[in-house]
Amino acid sequence: MVGMEEEEEEEQRRPPVSPFGVYFNSSSISLAVLAVLEIEEPINIPHSRLVFLLDTLLLRVHPRFSSVIVTGKDGEQRWKRVEVNLKDHIKTAVFPENRSPEYYEERFSGYLSEISAELFLGNRPLWEIHFVKYPTTNAAGNVVFKIHHAIGDGYSLMAALLSCFKRSDDPSLPLTFPDIRIRRSGDAGGGKKAAAFNTVSDLWTSFSKTKLLADDLSPVRSGETGVGFRPISAATMAFSLDQIKQIKSKLGMTVNDVVTGTVFLGTRMYMKEMEPGSEDAETTSIVVLNTRMLRSYNSVHDMMMSKATESPWGNHFAFLHVGLPKLMLGGATGNDDNGGRQESTMARRSLEFLKATQKVIQKKRSSVAVHLNGGLIQLYRKLRGSEAASSYVYWAVKNTSMAITNMIGPTEKMTLADHHVKGLYFLLAGNPQNLTVTMVSYMGQMRVSIGTEKGFIDPNKLKSCIQRAFDLILNSTC
Repeated sequence: MVGMEEEEEEEQRRPPVSPFGVYFNSSSISLAVLAVLEIEEPINIPHSRLVFLLDTLLLRVHPRFSSVIVTGKDGEQRWKRVEVNLKDHIKTAVFPENRSPEYYEERFSGYLSEISAELFLGNRPLWEIHFVKYPTTNAAGNVVFKIHHAIGDGYSLMAALLSCFKRSDDPSLPLTFPDIRIRRSGDAGGGKKAAAFNTVSDLWTSFSKTKLLADDLSPVRSGETGVGFRPISAATMAFSLDQIKQIKSKLGMTVNDVVTGTVFLGTRMYMKEMEPGSEDAETTSIVVLNTRMLRSYNSVHDMMMSKATESPWGNHFAFLHVGLPKLMLGGATGNDDNGGRQESTMARRSLEFLKATQKVIQKKRSSVAVHLNGGLIQLYRKLRGSEAASSYVYWAVKNTSMAITNMIGPTEKMTLADHHVKGLYFLLAGNPQNLTVTMVSYMGQMRVSIGTEKGFIDPNKLKSCIQRAFDLILNSTC
């Protein structure tokens, strides 16, 4: 009997998996983050040094990296510490030798697609590191961290990864991040009545998308189930933060307004090009928002030491449903015979679309639904159980067309084991939507990545549409 009591006490001492960690580790959704580091020089890290670095840095960043998820007798998911065999977590891609960078670029894209569809084994900690030691068109080699979302959200994972990096120009100095201005609920103006109305409207939209109404089928939404367990295809692009800030200043917007509006416009242009008329389809995006109200990245040590900190470890985010504006775009590509006039019309309408997007986002900023949604899902979980709450989140996401999320990266170049990081981007695997757009800033650039269901959406065509949308907006304003 004593042994059973001790076992129960030990089980209760294990930290519970956060609510969103539970939702993203269920039969409905298994969500992972793929952080891709483009390395400037050929990768040559001795295995012994790599094991040492992972053991002394990553595994000591947070206990989640040496824990597995177990279900207790009370039915709750908890973290259990285990011994880590680092060999199980270090993967090295093997391709044919002496091929062109273009060949390896294609093979690397296929490799990302392949590992995006692989589920983690439940008897190991939920992370892997992949080395692709072949030169692509963008880098001399690539390192991919694949980490399950149950371990933490983008903020936590970025802080954990950065604890393993040093600053290239001076390793003794810490990495720094761009200053951000916090916008709290209600900052957008309009008074308490407007805030109350927008909150009720947002809550109804969230509920109806989950239980009643789904987005129209379109070139960016198939409506099929099981999308999250299929391979993804990816494409990335980089925009100058200085140019984004120029647009922002000219139009009186935020950086987020400009980038989100550009992605939305490019998506509508892609829809029109692929299926004329579909650009007016009911299309909603899940916009993921961090709820920490943070100004910059805290150290992982600070996250763990204080429960009262504004940036605790774990999953601390919420999402809102943001409808893409419906706007007549004229010719989708500007390739009509009347050339200059068509281009002028497209430029004018691109700014109209951007302002329409800003208006939608401003209404969301005056709403507190982003906080209430999380509480309602928690209540649903208490009443119906974790699996039912996971299903609720699944349908809230699946019934929409796309997701957008972003992170702030450092302003200085980083090194990993004396290897310089030329570029940085991340992807989401396991999302039950056909389209996910992720963004991260790094060294004065905003890297935008498109993750699409392989074979359904053409990521390179969508990429060209988003780039064209940005060019139209930039040329019209600057």
